[in-house]
Amino acid sequence: MWVLSMLSALAGNNAIMAIFAALVGGVGLYVAGGVSRAKKDAARRAAEELAAAQDCLEMGREATDAERAARDLPDEAARREAMRWAKH
Repeated sequence: MWVLSMLSALAGNNAIMAIFAALVGGVGLYVAGGVSRAKKDAARRAAEELAAAQDCLEMGREATDAERAARDLPDEAARREAMRWAKH
């Protein structure tokens, strides 16, 4: 029973209730900020993955263009071109 009387005394104290409300509000803001951080991280990762996919496509296009150009080269020139690409 003494716990209930303590709680009612604390609930009647405006200063303690204001402190409690501030703590609850702070925890709420912290949790809401954590959610937005997670969304920002997910958006950043998605942007990085998109950039990586675009780089991969561009490298494939460059390789295809080089293969088309190398198709008509003599053997020695094709080897030189292949060595140039192998160094990348």
